Amino acid sequence: MLLKMEIRNTKDKYIRMKRNIIYLIVALVLSTQFACNKWLEMMPPSGLTREEFWQTKEDVESVLMGAYSSFSGLDSWLFIHGEARADMVNDDVNTDGNVRNLMNSNIYSDNSYSNWENIYKVINYCNEVIDNAADVREIDKTFTEIQLQGFLSEAYFLRSLAYFYLVRIFNDVPFVTEPSETDNADFYPLKTEGDSILQYISADLVEARKYLADNYITLMEEKGRASKQACDALLADIALWRFDYEAVVQHVSEIEMSQKIELMPSARWFEMFYPGNSLESIFEFQFDERQNQRNNLYGMMNVNARNIDPSQVAIEMFARKFTSEPFRGEDVSIRKNSETDFTIWKYVGLAPDGRTQRPDVLQNTANWIVYRYADVLLMKAEALSQLERYDEALNYLNIIRERAQVPLTGVANSKEAFEDVILDERARELAFEGKRWFDLVRMGRRNNYARKDKLVEIIIRNVPSTQKRILGSKLTNPMGWFMPVNKNELEKNLNLEQNPYYTR
Repeated sequence: MLLKMEIRNTKDKYIRMKRNIIYLIVALVLSTQFACNKWLEMMPPSGLTREEFWQTKEDVESVLMGAYSSFSGLDSWLFIHGEARADMVNDDVNTDGNVRNLMNSNIYSDNSYSNWENIYKVINYCNEVIDNAADVREIDKTFTEIQLQGFLSEAYFLRSLAYFYLVRIFNDVPFVTEPSETDNADFYPLKTEGDSILQYISADLVEARKYLADNYITLMEEKGRASKQACDALLADIALWRFDYEAVVQHVSEIEMSQKIELMPSARWFEMFYPGNSLESIFEFQFDERQNQRNNLYGMMNVNARNIDPSQVAIEMFARKFTSEPFRGEDVSIRKNSETDFTIWKYVGLAPDGRTQRPDVLQNTANWIVYRYADVLLMKAEALSQLERYDEALNYLNIIRERAQVPLTGVANSKEAFEDVILDERARELAFEGKRWFDLVRMGRRNNYARKDKLVEIIIRNVPSTQKRILGSKLTNPMGWFMPVNKNELEKNLNLEQNPYYTR
């Protein structure tokens, strides 16, 4: 009994302490990440208790901006999880050992990329907004119902996006919907089945879409805050992961009918990466180094970084000596430094010429594109082909190829044939944008793992012959496609169970 009381007292003290420091954390995040942007400059004062803080609509918006800020700071984490285990990137002499282990499938629970703490911070910001915003409206009479619903919808969108990443990376994870600073918070949450989480967040997104903005004041807001089109793109992506092909078609059609998004012309394709926020963009995390808003990708990929390189597969996909990709190839997606050395150019270059690098003030300013139009059109092509609507699927596939100025293609009328061609087209169009690993896992999971061997075949082609058998063996068990729960999380929360693959 005394032990229980001591635990409860410790927990209560911990809650009070976190209540008093969360607002300082928000303030620090916002002041360093978004200090000078008009739509992101509201900051909560430090040192306030929960009751003192939640007084105005500006307080609500500042915590919402904290969620955007924290999520944008995860750009390299999102890149590594979307690319490192696939076939489009290689390590180099300066590659972090944790990343190299991911690439080689030498993954254990002490790998830093199994740490989900920072993405749960994003979720907690969102939960704070969802939990407190309505009460603020009772205090601040200038806070309209439309503004309230808009902020709530943005929070639901960001929380849903965070959970979608978690499910694709870890499979089953704790589904936390209460802020950790409230008395109702569960300090030791159990895991929830991944597909159940996707059902919950899909329902949240359908409701949130009703109140998300159609128009924002600035271009940065238009592309950097949740919108109806961003919501449709996320819903389509979740539906594709769940193999709900009719829903994919429906959600992408909503984006098409909005007539707000369009493919960039071929000659302007690189503008999606510099200066960013292009006509094609649906949702991207914003960076501006002049305002102390810095991404992590330039440091990983610049010519002298010797960190993350294009793989031989990627080189053969884009380099002139192997192929001709005029608007996506050498000097655009990748740059040739020597016969054996190439650089990922999308996040390094100022122009699609393979020569002009971003100057100092712009080096860390490439936005992280979460969704763009070509991505969702290829989602629709994939869904249509799985519905055996092959002519329609081919039309969408060739829209992307025509824009890239590569020959249009014909495909045999079979699901597998279309799957292979669309997977290849997504690799070319969306190279190094954090999509490849999730695309491969989606293919491997489809139809009760019917093409598991195809996933293994694609990934092991990127490794030396001496490692092919070992890596192939590790990838045979689909549970190994998901990350382990970090050992620190297991120690903090005894209700968590390790992912089955890593308990052997």
